[in-house]
Amino acid sequence: MDSARALSDARPTSFWLEDPGRPQALSALVGDTRCDLLVVGGGYSGLWTALIAKERDPSLDVVLVEGHEVGWAASGRNGGFCAASLTHGFGNGLQRWPGELAELERQGKANLQAMEDTLKRYDIDCEWERTGEIDVATQPHQLAELHEVAEAAAEYGFDLTVLDADQLRKQVDSPTFLGGLWDKDGVAMVHPAKLAWGLKAACLAQGVRIFERTRALSLAEHGSGLAVRTPYGRVFARQVALGTNVFPSLLKRVRPYLVPVYDYALMTEPLNDEQMASIGWAGRQGLGDSANKFHYFRLSADNRILWGGYDAVYHYGGRMRAEHDQRPETFHTLSRNFFRTFPQLEGLRFTHAWGGAIDTCTRFSAFFDTAYRGRVAYAAGFTGLGVGATRYGAEVMLDLLAGEPTERTSLEMVRSKPLPFPPEPVRWAGIELTKWSLDRSDRNGGHRNLWLRTMDRLGLGFDS
Repeated sequence: MDSARALSDARPTSFWLEDPGRPQALSALVGDTRCDLLVVGGGYSGLWTALIAKERDPSLDVVLVEGHEVGWAASGRNGGFCAASLTHGFGNGLQRWPGELAELERQGKANLQAMEDTLKRYDIDCEWERTGEIDVATQPHQLAELHEVAEAAAEYGFDLTVLDADQLRKQVDSPTFLGGLWDKDGVAMVHPAKLAWGLKAACLAQGVRIFERTRALSLAEHGSGLAVRTPYGRVFARQVALGTNVFPSLLKRVRPYLVPVYDYALMTEPLNDEQMASIGWAGRQGLGDSANKFHYFRLSADNRILWGGYDAVYHYGGRMRAEHDQRPETFHTLSRNFFRTFPQLEGLRFTHAWGGAIDTCTRFSAFFDTAYRGRVAYAAGFTGLGVGATRYGAEVMLDLLAGEPTERTSLEMVRSKPLPFPPEPVRWAGIELTKWSLDRSDRNGGHRNLWLRTMDRLGLGFDS
């Protein structure tokens, strides 16, 4: 079977969102309502913000509005890698905040553990597996880079396990694997949609009022508070937290810091016992290769393989359209690369192929701030590694709204912003040139050309 034929029956929807446990949508807001805190956005950012706000102060009246259904966008279609890292990986954090990286890593681990504790406390079954993640080298220069990361991490007191080719292939067998770097405790695998739905149920149980199919259209001052207009009504709130991420912010000043990038994934049919034996994978770790144009892959609870990444597609002007969610040329590339990685699975078919937009910023990790004299807070820019970091972002937003300094708000990462993207057409040209340069780097032993070196010096970049 060729790689294209393996896609012939793939459904154009997220595997996760087709789960039969998907809850019914809640009613839209009709008329006006008042609250202490309005949360805009029903993805992870908004759900964590609403839940933690009620845990901090159960007397708060918290309203959450979502334009479609809770978890329908990036929170329900991502790969389900829940990382402790708040900085989009150790390497990115080391480059940008070396002086506070140890503290960022400490807070990130505490955040991941707090997530796990929350799942137990509210009995949220989201197929949580604390298996860790292996960064895989498929070219010699990547193996050297992984060793450098391991040595740098050791200087900060972090224990990452270096695997040679034989050791790695005993964990997961592919002829393309040359070695790896295993973070054994800093990443969990999760069913992303079940996580969102579980948080929705927890919010409702704590008294959060959730209105779905209620798009926030505008934000303005109203007396001593704020007013958010929706299609059929208004919400008057004392404070507002924005968790809209890739969608255009109600604060126009935030928009130049973000661009929407389309990411794509495939899901296979369940592997039988013989197929599982051919690849091993008894540890069920998440994996990602170390190229600039990288793949991420993991097992589902029923032993399917999710295989995503590689292409990161930006459309001129930041256009977001439903038709961009399907990209056959990317699916074909992903399928071809899958069977190159696991030739022993020849004949396996894909059941689902989907994509969608994620938000990215020039530093690859979230940024935060307030507006309207501290009455509005936002977190954005998670760049595809937000399953865990959005909970931390929720804590930061609530800290900022409270106006009291905390261990989070004292961090340079929290107090600073990335550089904004330039306007079009410079933005599109810069992104396309960066993508072309990253592809050349992958094909030329990791050599970074003048453009990439200049971007490195400026603290700019583009990541798949």
